[in-house]
Amino acid sequence: MQSSSRMHNERPDDFDDEIDLRELFAIIWRGKWFIILLTVVCAIAGITYAKLQPDIYSSSALLAPKDGGAGKAGGALQGLASLAGVNVGGGDSNQSVIAQEVLTSRAFLSSFIERHGYGPELVATIGWSSNSNELEFDQERYNPGTGEWKAGESGQLLKPSMWGLVNRFRANLSTSTSQKTGMIQVSFQHYSPLFAEEVVTNLVNDLNNHMRKLDIEEAERSIAYLQQKIKETSIAGMQQVFFQLIETETRKVMLAHSSPEYVFRVIDPAVAPERPSEPKRLLIAAVATMTGGLLGILIVLIRSFMRKGATEAKNPPTLKQE
Repeated sequence: MQSSSRMHNERPDDFDDEIDLRELFAIIWRGKWFIILLTVVCAIAGITYAKLQPDIYSSSALLAPKDGGAGKAGGALQGLASLAGVNVGGGDSNQSVIAQEVLTSRAFLSSFIERHGYGPELVATIGWSSNSNELEFDQERYNPGTGEWKAGESGQLLKPSMWGLVNRFRANLSTSTSQKTGMIQVSFQHYSPLFAEEVVTNLVNDLNNHMRKLDIEEAERSIAYLQQKIKETSIAGMQQVFFQLIETETRKVMLAHSSPEYVFRVIDPAVAPERPSEPKRLLIAAVATMTGGLLGILIVLIRSFMRKGATEAKNPPTLKQE
């Protein structure tokens, strides 16, 4: 009996640790003007930031992997070719996979950027004029009139390295493969919709040409190797096999030369987009507005609890005695 009376005396009258929703709403309502003001300020800042961001356009092309331009050898002939160290096909199903890896490889992109001279467009542009359809360059870094890079304070040219160009190109390049259809989409983002279209078109063409060149060089090496083997052997049966392999490799070279779309067939070519893909101005404004509102509520609650804590520290509550 005495223990229960002691517990009753030690129990506080009010549960300070529990959250009173009515009190929270009352605190928020008292600070509504501050919350509204901060929300409006953040909304204006978000809208201003979104408007100051330059438009970025994305151009894409839809590609279909081809089955392979080279003819495939039969099982027995292919086995003999493997023993001779000659590739006569049969791995065309992986050719598109290899081509996708080549597409993002540093060696291929380096030669691609250097071949087309895309360095200034990648790192020295600050915008695009829709009226003149011309890119706007950073005049302190690059002179578009003379095509020369300017020097910095130390006297060193501000020309970027190939490493930096490839990294910038990769940042703007994206590829995706459909799991259902196997179609491949290649996209590129830039300030200029015309330049984005040009890059995607040239990228697909150069990739097909690159893979074609590799296969032709491999087939020609195989033909030279087989011709040497024919000279070295006097067995008529082996010579007949080598002649068949040479015929297969020659067919591969002929088909490679006659097929412009060697690895990827363009289903939907790249076009210059009419509307920018970024920035998402409405989303930026909405996020800024919501952030301002939530931040205002948080500040109001923190200030109220701090004032309440300071008041209780000055006037500590006294325990009631029964």
